[in-house]
Formats: sequence, C-alpha cells, structure tokens
Amino acid sequence: MAEGIREISVDQLRSWMEGEPESVFVLDVRERDEHEVASVEGAVLIPMREVQSRLAEIPTDRRVAVMCHHGGRSMAICRALSAAGRDRLYNVSGGIDQWSVRVDPSVPRY
Repeated sequence: MAEGIREISVDQLRSWMEGEPESVFVLDVRERDEHEVASVEGAVLIPMREVQSRLAEIPTDRRVAVMCHHGGRSMAICRALSAAGRDRLYNVSGGIDQWSVRVDPSVPRY
C-alpha cells in the first residue's frame, strides 16, 4: 500500500455515502462505455486517462474514494494522486463489481 492510500470495502464506502455524503468524493475512473453499463449514484466519472488533466475537479478538502471495475486502475490512480501531493485517498477494493454483489444488486455486473 502506498503512503496515504488505504483500501476500503464497498460496505465502508456505502456507510460514508449514506451517513456523511459530504465527507467523501467518489471518483469513478472507468471508461465512459463501462459507466454506461453500470454506475454508482453520486460517483463522478473521470476516466483514468483524463485524471491528470482534470485534477482541479478532485477536491482536496475531503476523502477521495477511487473506484474502477475491480480495484487495479483505481489503485494506480490513488498512487498517481498521492505522488501529486494528494492525501486522504481510499482505493475501493473490488470496485463496482463488488458494489453490485454486496451493496446494490440492481447495478449490472459485466
């Protein structure tokens, strides 16, 4: 685990989103076509390749939970954000696939 990056479960993310939605920014780094198939309400889509050019859209004053399909791309983005001096970064373990399994079965799996 990179410094300043923690792994969280989809259950923890749901808890934050339900209990303190203003305290967390959910960043979805999947591609647009993936987002069209399945998405988490409240998450902001910034595809992985666009994150560096859109850093200003990612807040610095709250937790940033980064998710992708399974957790690999999101960890790479967490590392890149950490290297850019960001903190309070959380990689969502299992990504949207686990969200579909554990939190919201209405979100399609792909």
